[in-house]
Amino acid sequence: MEQLPNFEEFQRPAKVSIMARMRGWFFTGLLVTAPVMLTIYITWLFIDIIDAQVMGLIPSGLRDYITLQAPLIGKIPGLGLLVGLVVITLIGALAAGFFGRWLIRLGENILNRMPVIRSIYGATKQIFETVLSAQSNAFREVVLVEYPRTGLWVIGFVTGTTRGEVQESIPRETVNVFIPTTPNPTSGFLLFCPHKELVYLKMSVEDAVKLVVSGGIVTPPSPAASPAASPAASPAASPATSLAASSAASGAVTKPKTGAKKAAKTAVKTKAARSQSSRPRKSRT
Repeated sequence: MEQLPNFEEFQRPAKVSIMARMRGWFFTGLLVTAPVMLTIYITWLFIDIIDAQVMGLIPSGLRDYITLQAPLIGKIPGLGLLVGLVVITLIGALAAGFFGRWLIRLGENILNRMPVIRSIYGATKQIFETVLSAQSNAFREVVLVEYPRTGLWVIGFVTGTTRGEVQESIPRETVNVFIPTTPNPTSGFLLFCPHKELVYLKMSVEDAVKLVVSGGIVTPPSPAASPAASPAASPAASPATSLAASSAASGAVTKPKTGAKKAAKTAVKTKAARSQSSRPRKSRT
């Protein structure tokens, strides 16, 4: 049978084996359930650790009483976390008063006299004050840093403005940039970078952390493209352009005047020629 022109033979789809379908279903199910199960496991592990630590701080007499009289209360998951939150809130309310501030100053004076503990306490307190401060800009800006050489870029987080002896030793104004490592963003190194050499990104800190932890697999979507510039926002024309435009306009205006002058001169010449030809010629004797 001859094949008709412009006729393509129908291609049947390739048959997929049962094992290939089962493998695809398995990976699809793994992709759906793995994040959920991992989140539940990490949350449960965190609550279990907090419960064990808080229950260990409860006096033995009270813990035995709870175990004997109300065994179900001691087995409620998250009870230790709830107790810890209540205790921290009460401590904060106490520290806001005069007596609480006096106790804090007394405790800090005692800790500052201990050689090793005072360094740990001072650094920890400064970090928490910087991170938890309402007016702090720590880890709120994502930047690109050209590192370790020209043409290579890494993601960093601005942790504040450089101050103290470091800034006084640098001729230019710099900012503190924390460069995280992959896949553990809690480790990294600190760079003091000039403000003008940083590329500030619009992505959030959460999206940047996902990008770093995943090794570039999870890429956040780019922000919406900015609208086109309106004619009012267009840059001003250069002096040469404006001069050319004014010259063209003036030429367009002066051209009709020049043409009228030429036409008037032509008409005068034509009239003079006609008058000369109409005069009678004298005969020669």
